[in-house]
Amino acid sequence: MTEETQNDTPPDRLSVSPRSEYFDADKLQRGVGIRFKDRVRTDIEEYCISEGWVRVQAGKTMDRKGQPLTIRLTGPVEAWYEDLGENPPVAKKG
Repeated sequence: MTEETQNDTPPDRLSVSPRSEYFDADKLQRGVGIRFKDRVRTDIEEYCISEGWVRVQAGKTMDRKGQPLTIRLTGPVEAWYEDLGENPPVAKKG
């Protein structure tokens, strides 16, 4: 993988929660598209491509600290930067 391609594909794991060690505001600001089980999703809280899972909010339920409860769903995950227009490099397992 060239350095340019590496910079144009999202990281293996990313979270939208500032409390997470996988949070990266610069990468999120570019806009990350996620395809999970052949469906584009916009409600992903965190994903991991290599382990094949995503976290989504479990309804409107909150924990005792006021953070949304999430559930982990497993399956094939693909990610790309939306600011690259049509046919961006896609990060996927395999």
